[in-house]
Amino acid sequence: MKQTRIPNKKLGTIARIAVISATWHSDIVVRARDAFLAEAAVLGQSAKAIDLYEVPGAFEIPLHAQILAKSGRYDAIVACALVVDGGIYRHEFVAHAVIDGLMRVQLDTGVPVLSAVLTPKDFHEHGDHLSFFSEHFVKKGAEAARACIATIAALGKIKLLA
Repeated sequence: MKQTRIPNKKLGTIARIAVISATWHSDIVVRARDAFLAEAAVLGQSAKAIDLYEVPGAFEIPLHAQILAKSGRYDAIVACALVVDGGIYRHEFVAHAVIDGLMRVQLDTGVPVLSAVLTPKDFHEHGDHLSFFSEHFVKKGAEAARACIATIAALGKIKLLA
């Protein structure tokens, strides 16, 4: 199902973007999502063309990304989550599974999947770390927006050449 794109001076078209956020550590993760939305707006992206999805944790993101990418509705998908080291091997397992899954989705579908999934080695729920990661997620959300818009534009130029 092809979409009709609405012209936009900054982007050339209005892109459809899906943002998937994990609700685990949502007080921190939501900061990346909100920063993404704010920066995307500065770049000329319509908020009406961004759909928000929530999943329980990072491990659930790749499947949702795959289904959304295969729908043909989205020009890009952005994932936001925090995978913390709880002192067991699960941290590395989950981190690798999520990042590898996101890469596989974009390579298999041709839809860019951008990651604001952070996997710090050391995270503890005390004031210093909560403050640091809350601020860091704002930075990562804005970076993801810039990368997302730039990637959509670059792929659009390549498609025009084809």
